[in-house]
This record gives sequence, structure tokens and C-alpha cells, in this order.
Amino acid sequence: MKIANRRAATVCALAAGTVLLIAGPASAHVGVDPQEAAKGGYSTVNFKVPNEKDDASTVELEVNFPADHPLTSVMPQPVPGWDVKVEKKKLDKPITLHGEKVTEAVSKVTWSGGKVEPGEFQQFPVSMGQLPEDADRLVFKALQTYDDDDVVRWIEEPKEGAAEPEHPAPVLKLAAAEESGADAGDSADDAKAAGKTAAAPEDDSGSGSDTTARVLGAVGIAVGVAGIAFGVLAGRRRTA
Repeated sequence: MKIANRRAATVCALAAGTVLLIAGPASAHVGVDPQEAAKGGYSTVNFKVPNEKDDASTVELEVNFPADHPLTSVMPQPVPGWDVKVEKKKLDKPITLHGEKVTEAVSKVTWSGGKVEPGEFQQFPVSMGQLPEDADRLVFKALQTYDDDDVVRWIEEPKEGAAEPEHPAPVLKLAAAEESGADAGDSADDAKAAGKTAAAPEDDSGSGSDTTARVLGAVGIAVGVAGIAFGVLAGRRRTA
């Protein structure tokens, strides 16, 4: 019985080790977080960069933005220890955004000067938009450079129904706002409107509480007067 248990434990350990070996490299790809955003809106996307090497550090990340669906607003969030460079290019055909004609869009964002040590990862946040309404995903081709001059090119576009490529490019899926749970009209005006909506019940509640307090106060006074009158009458009856 003990031998059987030991064999079972050994088989489980080997199976778990095999799963880890298979899952390890897949989870180390450069990717995006979250993996989905709302069509037609704006979203903050983190480019997640894990270090796959044991003897070298990542010192640069270059992310190329899709040319077929240009993004006119791309704002990187500062990352301590890293320098960032945003490059733009002229559009072949100007587009109209918020009533204004736009002639250029962001083509590339590069982070450098920092280090992602072995066994660590780093996130590079970017606010981007306006996301297209006529696409189901955006593909960002990325280049990861190590301090040993090795460059890993995450540029292979994943295809539906096919096996994952060796170096897949980061992909942001796009869905309708109600499907993704995101608000395509993410704006300060919406936040203000939400604040007013939230404040309205509170004002009504306060008015209701004030009215209730007044009613209770009036009832209390009436009861007090009735009690005094009863006491006076009772005293007269006893005297008589």
C-alpha cells in the first residue's frame, strides 16, 4: 500500500513539473493587461514585460502601434527609472476626431534606461484612444532588448484556430461597451453626472429626515400638553 502511494505521489509530481515546464514559457510572453477594451472609447493598457533570462536584464521595450487603425491619443504614464519616447507619423488620409481634423498618429513608444532584472517583470502603462469601432482587436508588435544585446521580437500575429506562435505579438481585444463592461464614453462629464446622480438621493434623504423630526417634535409637544392637562384635572378632582 505504501509503495503504491509513493508511486502515485511520484507520478503526480512529475505531471506537475511537466505542466510548469509547459506553462512557464507561455506565461513569460510580453502581453497587455487588461486584454480587452471597449470599442470607440479610451483605455489604460499596461504592457507587461517579464524577464525570461537568468543571466541578463531587459533594458528596453519598443512597442509599435497598428498603422491600419491609427491612435491619435497615446499618453504613457511615467515609470520610475525609465525614459520614454513617443514617435508620430503623418497619416496617409486625415481623420476627423471630436470635430477636428487629425493628420498624424502615434507610431511607436520606446522605454529605455531602466532594468528588469532576472526573475522580475515590469508594467508600462499607456492611456490610448480613440479605439476603433470597426475592429475586433489591435495588434502591437514589440521588441524586447536585453543588456547582452539580445533582441526578442514579439511580432508574430496570433491567428484564430491556429497554435500560438513562438513569439506572439501583444493583442488587445475590442468589444462593444456593454459586452466588455467598460464605458466607451469615459470622460470627466460622465463622472460629474454620476456625482450629481449620487448626490440627489442623499438630499432627498436629508429632507425626509428633517420632516420626520418635525412631525415627531410636534407629536411630543402635543403629548406633553395633554399630560399637563390630565395632571391638572386629576388634581382638581382630588381636591373636590
